Amino acid sequence: MHHVQERLLESKMTEVEQARAWSPRVISKFETLIRSGDDLSLYRVNPLTFARDRAISEAESIDLFLYATRSGLFDMSWDVVCPQSGMVLDSFGALRTLKTHYVCGLCDVTGDTDLDDFIEVSFTVSPQLRRLPFHDPGSLSVEDFHWKARFLSDGRLPGQVRFLDVLQGLVRGISFLPSGSTMALRSELGPGVLAGVNVETQASFAVHVVGQPATAPTRLPIKYDGRLFSPSLSAVPPGPIVVEVESSSATRGSLLLINWPPEIVAQTVKPALDFDPYLSGGMLLARQTFRRLFRSERVDEKEGLGIRQVTLLFTDLKGSTAMYERLGDLNAYALVREHFALLAATVQEHSGAIVKTIGDAVMAVFSRPTDAVSAALHILGSIERYNAEHGDPSIILKLGAHCGPSIAVTLNENLDYFGQTVNVAARVQALADAGEICLSEALYSAPGVSQLLDSHKIIAFDAPLRGVAGSACVYRVVGG
Repeated sequence: MHHVQERLLESKMTEVEQARAWSPRVISKFETLIRSGDDLSLYRVNPLTFARDRAISEAESIDLFLYATRSGLFDMSWDVVCPQSGMVLDSFGALRTLKTHYVCGLCDVTGDTDLDDFIEVSFTVSPQLRRLPFHDPGSLSVEDFHWKARFLSDGRLPGQVRFLDVLQGLVRGISFLPSGSTMALRSELGPGVLAGVNVETQASFAVHVVGQPATAPTRLPIKYDGRLFSPSLSAVPPGPIVVEVESSSATRGSLLLINWPPEIVAQTVKPALDFDPYLSGGMLLARQTFRRLFRSERVDEKEGLGIRQVTLLFTDLKGSTAMYERLGDLNAYALVREHFALLAATVQEHSGAIVKTIGDAVMAVFSRPTDAVSAALHILGSIERYNAEHGDPSIILKLGAHCGPSIAVTLNENLDYFGQTVNVAARVQALADAGEICLSEALYSAPGVSQLLDSHKIIAFDAPLRGVAGSACVYRVVGG
């Protein structure tokens, strides 16, 4: 039986339950996880896996964990994951503390942390609600510390071979490194490379394993100062070995010893792993619930964070100046506000978020191209129904969208996007006429988009886009 703080659970679950309308049994499934789930199932929870395993929609599951975090039931972390090993290189409790660069000592690779490729947002039950061993990593066994706390278990190599199974077969030693002590690890080595890494700090070393096999154990002294490993030899022979690590670090370290075989050492580019779908940082920034509940989240103003692909949708009112003159400021503004509310609801229903309004125009963001196009189609349908119900004055919209790389930034205390993709999306929108959607070629060619538009008339045309060399192909959606 797991110990749960009952009063806290009862009060906070009531908050979550009343936060919005939930599908049947969603709340009970969530409470069952908290009460009955084993320790690992409550550590770095993937809301997309939770949704899949319990027949809940992904959107509802994400919202559930966001509301639970807001109420204090769970803690949210932004985990930097190595794409080639699945190691959790670092975890940050706030978006503004994320670093734009990652280093993996195991793979000996570095790179930029794209929000949609390297940042997994996960959720861990609050220690105030239910205490887990993972809340105190120093209490974990050396095996749990490495394999459960520092690696994602689902990373797969081509052929669906689990990377951890391969890695564990190559491990020749695993140990903590107590401060001010010497630790000896004995093993048998084959040809290739003997590599070592501290999975917390990414400090690492590599020693070649070459030559004729030795019969007597080779002694390999290594000094560790908390920042660097300094092996005394650059190469050792295959055969028995004693690795002696002398730690002068002020804090406890760790060491994972791997004997990489020649065929892996020879790889100039290590393959990226396949992972089960997860909630990326890019996906979260494009969710309205996150933006509403976590308004204080900011990107470091000095840096910005890259996103490999984001889809931006711009809308604008046609004839708004004439509408203000005809109706007067107050009446026109009331109509504009209704149109903003309609757009916000439709965007949220399609897993997107309103980034900002610019006069009578709206900029919305989506992590999936199909969501943006589906939202645009539904917006036009909703506006048409609104106009039919309310009569004159009519709301006439022009929409345009584009997808591509961008940078997440903080502008005017708001999470925003910067770069050429933003500029192109705005210019594509300017090409639309009343009641039309214009899509860039990149967006129209994205998986699933053309199928969404099967029942619509599409007109392709070339148009100059300021800032883009030459003319670009744009697709005008004019009917359905």
